[in-house]
Amino acid sequence: MEVLHPKKLETHPGDSIVGWARVQLAIAREILDDPGGGLLFATQTIGQVKAGLHERDASRWEEVVTLLDRAEDAAVRREFDTARSLLDEALAKLR
Repeated sequence: MEVLHPKKLETHPGDSIVGWARVQLAIAREILDDPGGGLLFATQTIGQVKAGLHERDASRWEEVVTLLDRAEDAAVRREFDTARSLLDEALAKLR
């Protein structure tokens, strides 16, 4: 087998990333303070969405990525109301 280059990974082509991001962030928002791993899963999810948006188009999603960064930080500090509020702001800007 000859491998010339890695296959391009396009898991959410075009603007389908917006739908994916909205669903992921809604789930993260709901389970943020659930016992048994909710915080871990939620912060991982926020980080994945943040990275995906930044990688796709850093300038387009700069404001959303900043909000998600703040939401992730608030969640880790167990400031759940603040984290949810920031996630709501990010979700509103994901259009």
